[in-house]
Amino acid sequence: MIVFWFLLIALVVVVAAVTLAVIGGGSEAVLPDAEPDRVADALPESRPVVGADIDALRLPVAPRGYRMAEVDDVLDRLAAELAERDARIEELTAAAAAQPRDAVPQDAPRVDLGKEQG
Repeated sequence: MIVFWFLLIALVVVVAAVTLAVIGGGSEAVLPDAEPDRVADALPESRPVVGADIDALRLPVAPRGYRMAEVDDVLDRLAAELAERDARIEELTAAAAAQPRDAVPQDAPRVDLGKEQG
């Protein structure tokens, strides 16, 4: 019977100690406030995104996975830049297709490869 009371008192003391440690006792907090996670390596604003930027990107992890807002921002930025690049590629392709392939400038020197020069 004495062992039972001893274990019960020890259990109450342990539960009280853990409760005080988690809640914090007094004016001094035991656990510091956690700073919110943010993207440490944000995508560059001053230039287009390159592959190395994506390789170096690390998205912050939330308790249930990634922060949806952070991932949505990164994906929106990448989608906009890819759309801009696709439009530029279409523009350059259309410009190249409009030019005749066999066009030789009028002032270009003509060389006859059939004759030996001597």
